Amino acid sequence: MADEWQTATIEEIAEKVAMGPFGSSIKVETFVDNGIPIISGQHLTGTRLVDFENNFISLEHAERLKNANVYRGDVIFTHAGNIGQVAYIPESSKYNRYVISQRQFYMRCNQGKIIPEFITYFFTSPEGQHKLLANTSSSGVPSIAQPVSYLKTIKVPVPPLPEQRAIASILGALDDKIELNRQMNKTLDSMAQAVFKSWFVDFEPFTGQGMQESQVGPIPVGWETLKSSQAIIINPPRRLERGIDATYVDMASLPTSSARVINITTRAYSGSGSRFQQGDTLFARITPCLENGKTAIVDFLRDGEVGWGSTEFIVLGPKQPIGMYYIYCLARNPDFRAHAIQAMSGTSGRQRVDSKCLDYYYLAIPPQEIMQKFQETVRPWFEMLKNNDEESQTLAEIRDTLLPKLLTGELRIGDAENFIEEVA
Repeated sequence: MADEWQTATIEEIAEKVAMGPFGSSIKVETFVDNGIPIISGQHLTGTRLVDFENNFISLEHAERLKNANVYRGDVIFTHAGNIGQVAYIPESSKYNRYVISQRQFYMRCNQGKIIPEFITYFFTSPEGQHKLLANTSSSGVPSIAQPVSYLKTIKVPVPPLPEQRAIASILGALDDKIELNRQMNKTLDSMAQAVFKSWFVDFEPFTGQGMQESQVGPIPVGWETLKSSQAIIINPPRRLERGIDATYVDMASLPTSSARVINITTRAYSGSGSRFQQGDTLFARITPCLENGKTAIVDFLRDGEVGWGSTEFIVLGPKQPIGMYYIYCLARNPDFRAHAIQAMSGTSGRQRVDSKCLDYYYLAIPPQEIMQKFQETVRPWFEMLKNNDEESQTLAEIRDTLLPKLLTGELRIGDAENFIEEVA
């Protein structure tokens, strides 16, 4: 089947290939509350543009940067920094029009020859990544040299359009389910945060029983206040011998807006670094990771197993009556995070939090039965969140197995569908 496919250069199948604006064209002082959204690297984490938080520039500013305006169907590449990112703007995108950043460039497909979904999947495949990054310079910030002119020269397979659509449909169905799980997990996390705020910040279910004054203001009668460092274990003394292979988590793997670690590896313990067990929470203490929200719950170890990670984690351990889910939600709480951020010190660009600042953050602690009820309420959500992540990992492995085989014609469409039915 692959022998029947044509090949073409990007220049032959693209309507346009163009760069993002000069760095000085978009600056913080040019941002506005509403307008044309700016695409950054954080929006290109999958094969499709991910809409969540954007900065904006005015319509007039976007008009002056018309060559950097992109629309649904355009394929966005990163040419400097986190090179290798490729994603297209789907028809379901939140906005019809965007502006790319100075580290990006884009391709507008001639959709009579190639569809954006297919070309995006090609450039995320091993062959496509190899071709895309073959003109990379690693001195200083990693970058693709002459990205526009270079991309135009790359040869890609061009199957008949019906086969492109069929391949994109199979791979897209897997990505749809992964995205659905991601959205569901975002909702589950938000639900847990909402209950935490209602119970332990606003005290909504308990105000009818009467309130009493405390270090944190009025709290329900029968509750007490404790310093964070008294209520939870800060950097608990988990034992791990130097040189022992153990589960390792680096800063890059800590998520900014979900409960679970992205990537887990194994590495020999170096003798320094944070150490943690199942049920602990990892809290980034260095700029900009703290401000960006890097936090996660440890739910990937066996009972009694000790893992380790970056020296820039503060580890928050459970202490009766406070459980693991309360601590994770606390670490996500805006007021708690603001307290930590205000306590940062050090030179510009390397500021970090001393865990002693938690001696000055007080918590309203309820009777044990209320804390236990909270744990029971949110536990099913966190278990579902973990199951969704594990399913997504399996789906991603299936997709990554099929991807190169489908894009080279080695695997037929029907065989791929049968394979998915057998293993999914």
